[in-house]
Amino acid sequence: MKDILLNEGKEIHEKLCEISDYIYNNPELGNKEYKAVEVLTRFLEEHNFKIEKELSGIETAFRATYDSKKQGPTIGYLCEYDALPLIGHGCGHNMIGTMSAGAGIILSKIIDEIGGRIIVYGTPAEETNGAKVILSEEGVFDELDVAMMVHPSDISIKSGTSMALYPLQFTYKGKTAHAAACPEDGINALNSVIQLFNGIDALRQHVTPDIRMHGIITSGGVAANIVPDEATAQFYFRAAKKETLDDLLVKVKKIAEGAALMTGATLEMTRYELPNDNLVTNEGLSEAFTENLRNLGITDIYEAKETGSSDIGNISHRTATIHPHIGISNNHLTGHTIEMAEATTTELAHERLLTGALALAYTGYDVLTNKVNL
Repeated sequence: MKDILLNEGKEIHEKLCEISDYIYNNPELGNKEYKAVEVLTRFLEEHNFKIEKELSGIETAFRATYDSKKQGPTIGYLCEYDALPLIGHGCGHNMIGTMSAGAGIILSKIIDEIGGRIIVYGTPAEETNGAKVILSEEGVFDELDVAMMVHPSDISIKSGTSMALYPLQFTYKGKTAHAAACPEDGINALNSVIQLFNGIDALRQHVTPDIRMHGIITSGGVAANIVPDEATAQFYFRAAKKETLDDLLVKVKKIAEGAALMTGATLEMTRYELPNDNLVTNEGLSEAFTENLRNLGITDIYEAKETGSSDIGNISHRTATIHPHIGISNNHLTGHTIEMAEATTTELAHERLLTGALALAYTGYDVLTNKVNL
């Protein structure tokens, strides 16, 4: 049966290259990926997928479904397609969206015989306000038995882990006064922010090695001779596991409250972006994908490692999930660079578009035929 999938993949290979290059040449920032959504959904619709746009009210999110009308597992493929400012597709999302759509189409050519359902999701804004978080919170992915995507890189890597992330903004409000004539009448909000940084720096001695805490001051006053009545800091807090991160946030919030008490300022804490849960790779699904990748000719596959943070982590807490990487270069590449973006248009990258789509389709077939121990 996988020979049939291979032939189906070859039939659409040229189209995969065309779509990936089109998205590369038309980079769009998160939640503005109108051209990418149009070309991907048109491709899926041409292959008899039922399209639902503006999924969960998100303008550039979509669900494309192919239902065999027979009982069986539901296979999910995740498309990303947002670009980076100035750099373009330096994270290879033009390839990610194309490979996932291609995998869904390839697998759809045989699913009528064996039963089950395929859903290809368009998940915008992974680089910023990741839609997977919103869709996960609304239970969209609860309909799946598995969720899969493959990420381009300079080397091929097994699906690993990512860090849980929580973005937190601290806004302190005080009282203006003339900093020389009557400083005693002022309440310095900037001093609270400074004490917040000092407190978090002191906390670094007493956290586990996986924790990362990094922040900036986004506002701290308007003139040196005016006591700042408002100051704001934004932080990213990360940990290997969501549970560890939850415990950390309790301590951080107490530090922030203490910084307000030290100056007399008031404090408002807000989540200024969406949080990411840590990625939990399903090892059975990962093993199946890795074996399929080897059978397709990629034998140099590195062991799993921890990456930064991604909204796919939220999905992995709801269904069996993998996020492996596929090599598209014979040279070292750094993500989020123009060099990485340009690598997605090379002959090797075009070859790996088909390889990645096939590996995803093969793994979906293995799930449909109960060959994977999830």
